[in-house]
Amino acid sequence: MNRERSGSSRREFLWLSAGAVLAARSALSAPLHPGTPKPLRPQEKAFLEDYERRCFRYFWEQWDSHTGLFMDRARLDGRGSGNNVGSSAATGFGLTALCIGASHGWVPREQARTRVLTSLRYIWSHAFHDHGWFYHFMDANTGARRLNSEISSVDSALLLAGALTAQGYFSNDREIRLLAKQIFERVDFVWMLNGSPLILTHGVNPGSGFLKSRWVAYSEASILYLMAIGSPRHPIPADSWYAWLRPQVKYQDWKFISGGPLFTHQYAHAWVDFRHQKDGDPSYIDYFENSQIATYAHRDFCISLQSQYSGYGPNMWGITVSDGPGGYVSWGGPPYNGPINGTLVPCAAAGSVMFAPEICVPVLQQMREVYGDKIYGRYGFADSFNPNWKDEKLWVDQDVIGIDVGISLLSIENAVTGNVWRWFMANQYVRNAMERVGFRLATPGIGIREVTTRASRI
Repeated sequence: MNRERSGSSRREFLWLSAGAVLAARSALSAPLHPGTPKPLRPQEKAFLEDYERRCFRYFWEQWDSHTGLFMDRARLDGRGSGNNVGSSAATGFGLTALCIGASHGWVPREQARTRVLTSLRYIWSHAFHDHGWFYHFMDANTGARRLNSEISSVDSALLLAGALTAQGYFSNDREIRLLAKQIFERVDFVWMLNGSPLILTHGVNPGSGFLKSRWVAYSEASILYLMAIGSPRHPIPADSWYAWLRPQVKYQDWKFISGGPLFTHQYAHAWVDFRHQKDGDPSYIDYFENSQIATYAHRDFCISLQSQYSGYGPNMWGITVSDGPGGYVSWGGPPYNGPINGTLVPCAAAGSVMFAPEICVPVLQQMREVYGDKIYGRYGFADSFNPNWKDEKLWVDQDVIGIDVGISLLSIENAVTGNVWRWFMANQYVRNAMERVGFRLATPGIGIREVTTRASRI
C-alpha cells in the first residue's frame, strides 16, 4: 500500500483551475431539511461510549513518548503498523483525543496533561517547520520527513486545531496555553498564499517549491481559512472566505454545496461550531445544515446502489476516502466518485454522527451486530470492509487510520456532549475570524455546557 498517495488522494478532486476561483459564488437553498435529531436512547449512548473508548485507546497507545507525535495508522488488533510513520493531522486529532479521554476519566487528567505537554514542547521547539507549517507525514520518533510528503497547509491546520483544543480544555495550565499560542501565532498564513491575494495553496514540496494546487473550492479547508483570517500576526483578508467556489449538488430532492467525499463535510466541523449560523453576502450558507443535508443525500446515494451491492441498505451505508481491497482510494458521492466496489467505510457514518445521529448511529450498531469482532476490534471499526468481495467472501481491512479513527471520536463526542466544540471555540482566533467574515445567528441556539462524565479507566 502506497501511503505517499494519501495526501493527494483526498485532494485531487479539488484541484480546479485557480483562475476560475472568483467566477462563481453560489447561495444555497435546500428544498428538504433533515429535521431535528431525536435524543439518543440509553442503548445508543452505551454503544457510542464503548466505540469512543476504543477510538481513544488508539491515540493513547499509538503515540510516541519522545516526540509526542501520533501514528498515521495501526493494525486493527492493536499492533503497530511497523513503519513508525506519524502524521500532523493525526496529531491534531490525538491532542483532542487526550482532552476527551481526560474529561471522561478514562485516563488520569494529569497523565493526559503530561502527554499534551510532551507533544506541544516538541512541536514548538524541535519539529521541523517552514514558516510555522509542518510536514504531512513525519517519523514519529525523529520528526524527519516521511513518505516524500509535502509541507501541508490543511494537515498543519488540523494539528493547530488540536493544540487550540488542548489550550481550551487545560485552560488553567499556563504552559499549555502559552505553547499553543506560540505554535499558532508562529504560522505565516500570508506566506502560504504564495502571491495570490486571497487563495491559499495546498502546501510546499521541499526542493521544488509551492504546489500548484490551491484551496479554490468548498472543502475541509474551511477551518484553515478561518485560522488564517483570525491570525493576529499573519492574517489573510476576510474576503478570502468568499473567494473560493461553492459548487452546488442536486441529488433527488436534496440540494447542497459539496467539495467531494463525505469527509470534506466533517473535518472542519469536528472543531468549529457552525451551528445556528450563516455567513454573509453573497453566500448566506448555514454550513452545519449543509453538512446534515450532505449526510442524508449520501445515505440515499448509497441505498440507490443496493441493486449493485447487496451489502448496502438503509442501515448499512457509508463511503468516503479510505483503504479498500486495492489500496487507498478516493470514493463517495453524490455525485458518483469511484470506482465504488461495494466496500463500506464505518467512519463515513461515524464522522457524521454530530450532524445526523438518527440515521448514523443505527448504521454503526448494525455493522457491529452483523459482523461483530470481524470488523470491530481494539480501536473500534476496521477502516473499511467489503461484505461480498471476490467469491462472495467478507474482506476486512486489517488497519485502522488515525484520522478516520479521529473523526469518528470527535464527531461522537460532539453529538453526545458538545465538549470539543466548546473547548476549541474558546480560542479567540476563530471567533474573531467568524466575526470578520460576517457570520450571524441563523436560528436561536442553545448554549453548550461542558458535560461531566463518570470516571472509568480504559
